Amino acid sequence: MKIKDLEFKKLFTEKELLKQTQVLAKEITQDYKGKQPLLLPVLNGSFIFAADLIRDLKLDPKVSFVKHASYSGTVSGGQLKSLIGLQESLFNQDVIILEDIVDTGLTVQKVIEEMVALGTRSVEVAALLFKKKASPPAYKPKYIGFEIPDHFVVGYGLDYDGHGRHFRDLWYTSDQSAA
Repeated sequence: MKIKDLEFKKLFTEKELLKQTQVLAKEITQDYKGKQPLLLPVLNGSFIFAADLIRDLKLDPKVSFVKHASYSGTVSGGQLKSLIGLQESLFNQDVIILEDIVDTGLTVQKVIEEMVALGTRSVEVAALLFKKKASPPAYKPKYIGFEIPDHFVVGYGLDYDGHGRHFRDLWYTSDQSAA
């Protein structure tokens, strides 16, 4: 499949994505039994993953949304440009950040530091995807759907310059210069 200037190959089917999301929901449900965590899906990329995960939880979580920017084209700058949309008090809350993908872990580490500074009781991260890299990441999520090689991916909410979010399956580029 081609999007703009890049060729993509299928990485995971929708069925595989949904099955792994159910596994994560079961783990989170067990860990937060008797609690009401605040779920913070990070927009834009996590919206499909977050919707599927939230529906599979056997909890009554609170949900709010935040947005941050760290990507430019196909490359993560590792710089947290902004964190907007947070209108809830985080004081004494159990927070679970829902991410589409954790690449270097730098951005999510900065988000966690912001949350802790606001007085959270606990902060964890659930990520659909975690990129395996040779060097240790700045942060590795507690809940990981899939560990993937260092490829740029689209579909299931993730995009390439605004294209490809709508695909039900997850696709990766065969062009290593984009990763």
